[in-house]
Amino acid sequence: MRPRIPAGVLLGLALAGPVAGGAVPLGLPPLAQTGTAPATRAQVELGRKLFMDRRLSHNGTLSCAMCHVPEQGFTSNELATAVGLEGQTVRRNSPTLYNVAFVRRLFHDGREFSLENQAWGPLLAANEMGNPSIGHVIERIRGLPDYAGMFRRAYRSGPDVVTIGRALAAYQRTLLSANSPFDRWRYGGRREAMEASARRGFALFVGRAGCAACHTLGPRHALLSDGRFHNTGIGYARSMGLRRTHHVPLAPGVSIEVDDSALAAFEAAPPDVGRYEVTLDPADSWAYRTPTLRNVALTGPYMHDGSLPTLEAVVDFYDRGGIDNPGRSPLVRPLGLSAAEKAELAAFLRSLTGDNAAALARGARRGLGPEAAAPAPAKDARSRPAGASAQ
Repeated sequence: MRPRIPAGVLLGLALAGPVAGGAVPLGLPPLAQTGTAPATRAQVELGRKLFMDRRLSHNGTLSCAMCHVPEQGFTSNELATAVGLEGQTVRRNSPTLYNVAFVRRLFHDGREFSLENQAWGPLLAANEMGNPSIGHVIERIRGLPDYAGMFRRAYRSGPDVVTIGRALAAYQRTLLSANSPFDRWRYGGRREAMEASARRGFALFVGRAGCAACHTLGPRHALLSDGRFHNTGIGYARSMGLRRTHHVPLAPGVSIEVDDSALAAFEAAPPDVGRYEVTLDPADSWAYRTPTLRNVALTGPYMHDGSLPTLEAVVDFYDRGGIDNPGRSPLVRPLGLSAAEKAELAAFLRSLTGDNAAALARGARRGLGPEAAAPAPAKDARSRPAGASAQ
């Protein structure tokens, strides 16, 4: 059994020197499995500064951290879909960056294979950070005096297409979060670490509910994602204009039911057929990457379009068997769970919150300069249901 690493220690290691392979919280695989070299403090700190800097967007208003908000699970709890430059929709929900070091195919559709490459997607996308070219970004950074010397200390060269991507990737790879109650129970051998209701939920998760078929786990660690792409029906229903009912909480104990017709006036997102947009294989239509469930209680709203606001709504969706369509994954089927069983499954999902989430958020805000001190521009609440930096 690996020793427990206290909250915040991993980030401290990353900022104090090279990240040692295997120095990860209880429940995650060795970091060496990512196949990347350890990062230095200078590289991680440079990446953190870039991640938080609004000046990297074309009009100086958006940073990576405005769609992947550190205090909101490195996603955005306020918007179903991300809002890009000048209020444009990004179609998809901002995925969490927790444990993104282990993600093999990035974005909801898996179109990039490395964080170094992925970093340039949002920087150049017209509806995200809106920069007209790679050279434009490089020239802007070269002209900012507070970056003077940082790239040379980190990489022995100035800012360019390689070093900018490497720095952003180095920082994101420090966002490792585990040692949750579940990890302490399953991998730490501490029976009291997880409540009885959550243990019953776990039995459903790996048993009758079949969740572990996609959200995989092993005897020594768990990423809680198979990294593959599945059609649950949500993308199909949206593309085909099928009306869905949504449970919308207004206040504790107060909620309403609305259907898609109530949102018709705000439907401006272009069509989205998921993995098909990358592979052009019809079998991949409306399939999206299985997200990790680690810290899932912190990272709502859920699904690639942010259409499910709560964990209870997610459990209800899968209990109904998703949305039937010709390409629906055979792993998605009606479950017939009782109200008590659904509550237990949600309790298990809440047990997956790592003990260092708050420390990682504090670390993201550490030492910010004036470029990030201005108040955030108002977000357009009409843009509902997808992701920005690493969607």
